[in-house]
Amino acid sequence: MANNTQSLNWKVIPISAIEGVRFGQVQRMDGMTGVSVALLEKNNAGVDISGGGPASREAHLLSPLTDDKSMNAVVFSGGSAYGLAASDGVMRYLEERHVGYAVGKVVVPLVVQSCIFDLNIGHAKIRPDADMGYAACVAAEQAAEPLSGSVGAGTGATVGKLCGMPQSQKAGVGYFAVEVGDLQIGAMVVVNAVGDVFDYQTGKKVAGVVTPDRRNFLPTDDLMIQAQQALTNGANTTLAAIFTNAKFSAPEMNRISVMARTGLARSVRPVNTMADGDAIYTFSLGEVVADVNMVGALAANVLSEAILKALAHSTISETDYLQLIE
Repeated sequence: MANNTQSLNWKVIPISAIEGVRFGQVQRMDGMTGVSVALLEKNNAGVDISGGGPASREAHLLSPLTDDKSMNAVVFSGGSAYGLAASDGVMRYLEERHVGYAVGKVVVPLVVQSCIFDLNIGHAKIRPDADMGYAACVAAEQAAEPLSGSVGAGTGATVGKLCGMPQSQKAGVGYFAVEVGDLQIGAMVVVNAVGDVFDYQTGKKVAGVVTPDRRNFLPTDDLMIQAQQALTNGANTTLAAIFTNAKFSAPEMNRISVMARTGLARSVRPVNTMADGDAIYTFSLGEVVADVNMVGALAANVLSEAILKALAHSTISETDYLQLIE
């Protein structure tokens, strides 16, 4: 995490302190994959999908062109598009509790999901499924502070993959939240970028492509330009969700999603490529009055902090990592 975090005009809080959202995570270490879920109470939501290869479900429901609908859950998982099956378990969990959009005598849970590509680490045939999605919801019943690192959807997350997996590094999922007066805002992020990751305040590289001996960093953007090296489409993705107790409409939440993208751009280079499925979801959960521009700017910083936290808690020995990507 950035050394000068406390110099900013905010108070760091547990993300579990934000009312209206509960977090649950499960993982399979034999497959190096997992699921992270956020169960939501009444909300307005937005989304910004800026990567070229998203694996997503129901994301169009968050468009400002649709009617306002309160989402019941957001799901992040590994498994690439195979991992979309995790939402089936989340829907089953919610339906059993009669949570969802009422249509006559039935309810249809509104669940949005995005997946990362993690099939190049661990066992590629082990992927998140409906049972894992259901188990993540059960885990959320504890209402505990979620762990950052190689857990949940971040279990198989990696960064710096331009030169192949042997020159990449481990990443994961990160949670970070702050309080400014009555306003609360938090971020959940799964860092699985093709590019390098930087400390957004100092510009120092913290993870990315390494040399063949894994002792030094190589600059991904320079390598792309000099070698005109092509990227493998769809093999990466950074996913984020922003949660706030401020009151905003769905169009305003879409604007906050767009502004939060700045945090992604400050922290990951290159970003939003055709090889990434980068997506940022935003959820308004409360009644606090706040300026949309200020919250959007704050969301970008909180997202950058969550990215740093994901990397800081995803350490693994070089020997163990190389065995996982064989």
